[in-house]
Amino acid sequence: MTLDDYNAYCRSLPCTTHVMQWGGAHVWKVGGKVFAICWDEGAAGLHVTFKCSPLSYDVLKEQPGCRPAPYLASRGIKWIQRTREDSLDDEGLRAYIAASHCLVASGLSKRVRKELGLL
Repeated sequence: MTLDDYNAYCRSLPCTTHVMQWGGAHVWKVGGKVFAICWDEGAAGLHVTFKCSPLSYDVLKEQPGCRPAPYLASRGIKWIQRTREDSLDDEGLRAYIAASHCLVASGLSKRVRKELGLL
């Protein structure tokens, strides 16, 4: 997945916004809450961070090329960072990004979800 592919996919999800934060990270939000973060590490590829379910977190953190997300996971939040494309293919990554979007959107208040048309 290229950075353009990542941004295009995140843009295709409902009610998303994009900002550049934290030293050049491409950060995607729904309702003002982060659901995906991507750093372009040049030759090392993209490092993509996303929220996941406790079960997915337990499985993914054991896979080579995936790790608990720096800073986020240390606070007890279930976020994974994919650091190698061979650990999670593009189709799988898109599925986890979509799931992250759903997890974050479902955590928004009912009022915000209604305002965004997510109810």
